[in-house]
Amino acid sequence: MAETGNRPQSPAGRDAEAETHRGGFGTHGGESEAFIERTFREKIVLVGVTLDGADPARTDAALDELAQLIDTAGADEMGRLVQRRRAPDPSTYIGKGKVDEILELCEEVDADTVVFDDELSPAQQFNLEKILGRTAIDRTAVILDIFAQNASSQEGKAQVELAQLRYRLPRLRRGRAFSQQAGGIGTRGPGETQLEVDRRRIQRRIHKLEAQLRDIAKNRSVQSRSRRRSAQSTVAIVGYTNAGKSRLLNLLTDSEVLVQNRLFATLDAATRRLELPGGERVLLTDTVGFIQKLPHQLVEAFRSTLNVVAEADLLLHVVDASGPDPDAHIAAVRQVLREIGAGAVPELLVYNKCDLLAGRDIPLGADKDAIVVSAATGEGTDKLLAAMADELRSSGLIVELVVPYARGEVLAAIQRAGHVLATDSDENGYRIQARLDEASAARLSEWVVG
Repeated sequence: MAETGNRPQSPAGRDAEAETHRGGFGTHGGESEAFIERTFREKIVLVGVTLDGADPARTDAALDELAQLIDTAGADEMGRLVQRRRAPDPSTYIGKGKVDEILELCEEVDADTVVFDDELSPAQQFNLEKILGRTAIDRTAVILDIFAQNASSQEGKAQVELAQLRYRLPRLRRGRAFSQQAGGIGTRGPGETQLEVDRRRIQRRIHKLEAQLRDIAKNRSVQSRSRRRSAQSTVAIVGYTNAGKSRLLNLLTDSEVLVQNRLFATLDAATRRLELPGGERVLLTDTVGFIQKLPHQLVEAFRSTLNVVAEADLLLHVVDASGPDPDAHIAAVRQVLREIGAGAVPELLVYNKCDLLAGRDIPLGADKDAIVVSAATGEGTDKLLAAMADELRSSGLIVELVVPYARGEVLAAIQRAGHVLATDSDENGYRIQARLDEASAARLSEWVVG
């Protein structure tokens, strides 16, 4: 949160304002709080740094994306500064000279807050705010703020609050007005400092949220085991934020999941049933979108939700084909998939929004088997469903079963559980060759002969 108004020009005045500035880290209670003030459209200056060996074009693209995040959070970009450095400055990340430039720009545009594209350490953030006389936050804080706006379920709210508190805890600051404890007889203060009280309160809240999420994870695990016993395959839709995952879920399953053209509109997983060509029924789950530099606090807090991705039989990796850099988005998503233990799950690459290409070709590169679709118009849907069915069948076991003629319900169960490759008959009954997953093969083991 930031205040508007005239800014003091002297260093002493700036120091005094930094102590009383409402900032993104005002009070630190148990409930989720916004890092960006939304009672008015806050004025923001963006800062990006190209480190030694990095591509300046990537820095510009990252700042463009950060501007989108800022807009989603409810603020306006008023200017930006880019710097090239060998390594981050330990004190201010960008060095004193560039800090002075940022201060001049902030005073020129009357900016309330400075947002850095890279994560700041608590010390760097403190030093920057002391010099600038206004709030300094990073991309992580902006993403946490957006998640706090969009969380709707009890689990989602708990996950976001936990991530926020883990981020805030090392950034608590000692106020001058509070008594300080000291060692030795005659030197102790009258009790705990406010900083220690705040830290203890946050730690208690973190422990409570962790326990709450563990209970939710247990229930989710029971549901997962139940789905496994039902022999239904699970498919998870993953991808970069705003790639069109929810719209694709609605198209494939005739659902009405909330769809918005904004970043991180979906935080809570939504699961629907889908019937593939050939009659197989699968569970299709929409998941939270990923982004470059996704805060590790969010990955940890959402781990129980993201387990549905790691446990899936197939991933539909949805890519915005009309985006500025699809390859970078693909790499960012795959990096997060590796972090959550889903790097080895079979993946089907799906280029969405082909209706927005205006005649441009998609540079598929090595992804020759990728499917091109439009969740808005339905183009490519049949090919996608067929590819999903083929991918799931190819991951199963080919078994031979003999079913007596009188056991028609077993024959129907085989057809529901997998893909029948060949059927013959002899004096013992139907002789069937089918592709089944391990759970189905085990459930039908009484009839398996080879």
